[in-house]
Amino acid sequence: MADILILAALLEEGDALFRDDGIRSAGPFTPRRVLAHGHRVTIAICGLGKVNAALCAGMLGGEADLLLMSGTCGSLGAAPGSYWIAEAVQHDYGAMQPGLFRRYRAGDWPIGEAGEAHFSALADPGLGLPHARIASGDSFVACPDAAADLADNLGATLVDMEVGAVAQVAARLGKPWAAIKAVTDEANGESGGDFQANLVRAARLAAVEVERLVALL
Repeated sequence: MADILILAALLEEGDALFRDDGIRSAGPFTPRRVLAHGHRVTIAICGLGKVNAALCAGMLGGEADLLLMSGTCGSLGAAPGSYWIAEAVQHDYGAMQPGLFRRYRAGDWPIGEAGEAHFSALADPGLGLPHARIASGDSFVACPDAAADLADNLGATLVDMEVGAVAQVAARLGKPWAAIKAVTDEANGESGGDFQANLVRAARLAAVEVERLVALL
C-alpha cells in the first residue's frame, strides 16, 4: 500500500477524481482522503500558481510515497487530449540578461552556462498516453508569440502554472513525481474563453487517466 498525494489547482479538477468518494477535511487545501486500488490517496486543492503548488506539496507531501498532479493545461502545438508529463520546466526561472532571458533549472544558480532546465518524472508504467514536456510559470499564457517562444526555446508542447513547482518540491524531498494533464486551450487570444468552456470536460479526461495510473501502481 502506497501513500499518494494528488494535487489539483482547481476544485473542478480535484472533484473530477474518484468522484463521490472520501471525506473532505477542513483547513488548508481541503484534502479529501480515499482508499483506491489498495492505496491511501489524498486529493488536495492547491490553488493556482507555483507558490500555492509548492506550499501544498511541501506541507502534505512529506509522508507521501508519490506526488502526483492532475488537471488541465494549454497546448503549445499538441493535439487535444490527455498527456503523460514526462518532463517539467519552469519557464520563468532564469537570468535576465541584455536582450535575453536565459532559463535554468529551477533552484540552480542562474549564473554561467545554462544546462538542462527540466525535471524528469516517474517512468511511465504503461498507460499508453502520449508523452509531453510541460512549461510551468506564474502566468496564464494567452499569446501566440509567448507560446511559440516556449515551444521553440524549451521544447515544450504544453503549458500550465503548477507542475514544474511540484516537480521541484519532489526533487528536494527525494520523492518521485508524476503528472497527467488534459488540454483546454491553445495558449492564444481565445484561451480565456476556451479554458472556461473546456475546464470540466478536460479535468475529467485527466482524472480518468490518473485513476488508471493509481490502479497500475
